[in-house]
Amino acid sequence: MTNETILIVPGYQGSGSAHWQTWIEHKIPGATRVIQNWERPILGEWSYNITSAVKTANAPVWVIAHSFGCLASIVACSENPENIKGLMLVAPADPERFDFGGVKKWHGYGASESIRSSIPTKLLPSPSMVVASSNDPWMQASKASLWGGCWGSAMFTLKDAGHINTDAGFGPWPDGLKLFNHFKEQVNQAQINSTRHKDSLPPSIIQINDNESTFSCFTR
Repeated sequence: MTNETILIVPGYQGSGSAHWQTWIEHKIPGATRVIQNWERPILGEWSYNITSAVKTANAPVWVIAHSFGCLASIVACSENPENIKGLMLVAPADPERFDFGGVKKWHGYGASESIRSSIPTKLLPSPSMVVASSNDPWMQASKASLWGGCWGSAMFTLKDAGHINTDAGFGPWPDGLKLFNHFKEQVNQAQINSTRHKDSLPPSIIQINDNESTFSCFTR
């Protein structure tokens, strides 16, 4: 028996049998994969399915998400924070790469509106950790750091790890599982000790302008 639920949330096109998420899913007893339409990364549909999985879980939920799955998980967490204990967000995709119909087909003048405005730019109601890559083709490292700051996430940046997927060599990933377990221990200990005091600190503003998008967020 376990007193927690582990939700595996893959990204666009899913995570195949050789992917590290599948490996971790097999390593953690009772871990459950959230099933999506993998070829249609629609933010609203994906976050709804994650919310449904969270609400039907019979124990507090930990989320292990990848790529677009990170964005959908963040939306679901922000709207339904009650049962989510923490989120491990690996290689979150840039919301500028997606619109409300899926992957953006073109950028620049006349391009469709991205989903960026739908992604929370404030401290998440649940603890989170972002694992980014210095050369991720789906999210610049500087943007990953900014978004992590907005969400109040612990940040880890891997050198030259691509999109931290099978193509980048991330099949079995013992270090990823160790990182997740360490994250869980830190969150649980913090809750036990009741030492978190972020609400007493004044908010600060983080801003970015990368010639593609400009936005700011409040952090504590």
